[in-house]
Amino acid sequence: MEPPLDINRPDVLAQMQAAFARYEDALVNNRVDVLDELFWDSSLTIRYGAAENLLGIEQIRAFRNARPATGLARTLANTVITTFGTDFATAMTEFQRDDPNKVGRQSQTWVRTPAGWRVVAAHVSVIPVPKA
Repeated sequence: MEPPLDINRPDVLAQMQAAFARYEDALVNNRVDVLDELFWDSSLTIRYGAAENLLGIEQIRAFRNARPATGLARTLANTVITTFGTDFATAMTEFQRDDPNKVGRQSQTWVRTPAGWRVVAAHVSVIPVPKA
């Protein structure tokens, strides 16, 4: 029998919520230095975007530095952050930008490193808004 997972321990969840909020603020305000800090500095880091596959921190950095700094505002919905133990977490959210017919989805895997919480894998996609 597996030992029970320590899921959403309040102190760890609060730390992850703060890291996620910091990421979101950096994203919509194009704080590239903070975004760069919050991604794991490794060739193993992956970010699959809406229109790009970025393998390794160098590709992620190049994408961030080349991306336009406008049109980044968005509204989040259905955000779910789950921590497992003290050093691993997932953050999932939906987002809406300027097209009411499309909804974005963002998935992140976070790991606590000696430098703090870092995104080790991310995925962003956009789909048509589901019909009611």
